[in-house]
Amino acid sequence: MGIFTRFKDIVASNMSAMLDKAEDPEKLIKLMIREMEDTLIEIKSSCANAIANQKKVQRFLDNIQEKEDFWAHKAELAVNKEKDSLARQALQEKRRYTQKSEAVEVELIELSVIIEQYRDDIQELENKLKSAREKQRMLVQRHIRAKRKKRAQEEIRRADSADVMLKFEELENHIERMEAEADLVNYGRPATLEEEFDALEADDDIEAELDKLKSSQSSKNNDTNNA
Repeated sequence: MGIFTRFKDIVASNMSAMLDKAEDPEKLIKLMIREMEDTLIEIKSSCANAIANQKKVQRFLDNIQEKEDFWAHKAELAVNKEKDSLARQALQEKRRYTQKSEAVEVELIELSVIIEQYRDDIQELENKLKSAREKQRMLVQRHIRAKRKKRAQEEIRRADSADVMLKFEELENHIERMEAEADLVNYGRPATLEEEFDALEADDDIEAELDKLKSSQSSKNNDTNNA
């Protein structure tokens, strides 16, 4: 199992755990990005180690191939000198290094495949990380708006509840009592001279208006009778 595959499993596990606990989505997003960043560092480190190992193996292969060429030349020299016995020994040494060379070449191919996979994983993860960072701000803003909307709806429901309406009624009754108490402050107090004259003037106005109303009504009755 590759590192990136393990990362996907870890993220899926953590997401499920956090969703089950109804964790804050903002925390979930941050956790995902942090794990992606940590995994990216781990993959790059592993890739760097594989590249370093590849270079080391390549140097080892170069050394083996030099030895292989060395014994090949020795075999040719022995044949030219008609030293068949030495030529055979040189060819045996050459074969030994040839076999080593073939084994190391296989190892290099395997390392190349691993490094290529690391590079693919790095590219994929960097793309996902870039996308996650771009979406993070949008998702956080959406979460903030959702929380505010939820709070507003809760306040509306709370304001519509019987308890709140009862408190409003109690407050209204309290204010009405205060108003009544204010009206009773001067109740029974003797009127001042100025207030008595104001009352007399008000009575005169009312009497004058009453006489005018009676006169108008009398005129209407006379007109009706004459008709």
